[in-house]
Amino acid sequence: MSNKIYVLDTNIILHNFHMIEELSDAGNNTIVIPETVLIELENFKKNFSELGFQARMFARMLATCKVNEVDFRNDCRIVKMKQESTNIHLFAKIKYDSDIDSNHLDESNDKRIVEIASAAQEYYKGHKVVFLSLDIYARMFGLLANVKVESLREDRSDVPDFEFVKTIELDSSYFNTINNKDIRDYDKSYKYGNYSYIFNSNDGNSLYAVISDGGIINVIDEAEDFKGLEVKPINLKQKFFMKSVLSNLYDIHIIDARAGSGKTLMAFTAAMRLIDKGLCEKIVYVRNSIESVDKGADVGYLAGNDEKFRIYNMALFDTLEFIAKKKLKKRENSDMQMAIEGKIEELIGKYHIEKLWPGEARGRTLSNAIVILDEWQNSSNNTTQLILSRLDNNCKAIVIGSNRQIDNMYLNRYNNGLTSLLKQTKYEQNDLPLFAIELDRSVRGKFSHFADEVFTKVTKDK
Repeated sequence: MSNKIYVLDTNIILHNFHMIEELSDAGNNTIVIPETVLIELENFKKNFSELGFQARMFARMLATCKVNEVDFRNDCRIVKMKQESTNIHLFAKIKYDSDIDSNHLDESNDKRIVEIASAAQEYYKGHKVVFLSLDIYARMFGLLANVKVESLREDRSDVPDFEFVKTIELDSSYFNTINNKDIRDYDKSYKYGNYSYIFNSNDGNSLYAVISDGGIINVIDEAEDFKGLEVKPINLKQKFFMKSVLSNLYDIHIIDARAGSGKTLMAFTAAMRLIDKGLCEKIVYVRNSIESVDKGADVGYLAGNDEKFRIYNMALFDTLEFIAKKKLKKRENSDMQMAIEGKIEELIGKYHIEKLWPGEARGRTLSNAIVILDEWQNSSNNTTQLILSRLDNNCKAIVIGSNRQIDNMYLNRYNNGLTSLLKQTKYEQNDLPLFAIELDRSVRGKFSHFADEVFTKVTKDK
């Protein structure tokens, strides 16, 4: 018999079906799948979102299992299966204490799954039975049933502190000669992860620069770097971000940004400039949010000025509308809206802007594109791997999101794709020049700043 018995909630499998193999620990532990979990996964299997993909992958794994035994005991039915070294037991009760309430189906299902965990304690006497769930309510039901509960180990992993921007004192006599020099000549304690520098001199002057792969200093020259941009960066960290993209020194940019910080607007403005320079051919916008997860199967491929483009991608539409207004001269109010819509169509055509729903990325290869991955705090590690693995060597990726605004119930600030990429920013990437920064100032207005300040205090404790 095994060391531990893990009873899995549906959300563990939907989060990442590979967790089964990890939890199995090469057969040392047994994985118990409650009957209700199978029913819920069956429903998800028909969905074309990432959750549906996870459910289908789990079903394929079950199809490769060998049934070793079917046991009836204590009004329970247990199907014991094995897939290579992984022991999987399907567990059902003949009669459940919890009635199905169609008005509160999720709660009913949670209680039935917990009933299985409770029954498993009796069935697997002498072994440690643990109910695993990402759902706090399901875990509370488990505690009330005197069942040992846990979340995933990766939920409790540490998120390191970052020092993306570093400030050092430097005599201003160096300011005119520091560009393209090695940062280690001026900062002996430089380490990978210090992507941007503020150089302050004792005479009150300052110089700003981003550090390219290999530790080379690239000074920001606002007059030249942002010349001709309809939308210019208005605070220092935006300037670091824009310089990093426009300099074309990095292959991937990881941006942790609070609401209203201008992250999507800055990304599109810089991407359009790179296309104007002939460095890329198109912009591919990938947005993983609750609406893309829930509605992705219905949205399909969104191109041109299709009305669906506007319904499910208001953030993108708002960004293009803002840029369009900046490009237009003042017109009479009666003509303005028509002119804006025409300019948006022009921008979509000129910059070959595509919307890519994550679920349709499989089987595709993206080439010569700037790929903007938005709201990436709502993406799993699997989705992140899926999208990034679609990019060829001629692409550039800009990954933006905020761990203050996680809407995906299967993810948290420890285990989402944005956090996983942020963790990589502390380590030198030999083949993939990387830049990262935190945009921590809201430029949208006082309401956005107020909301972020007040309600972030609440979410930090979750």
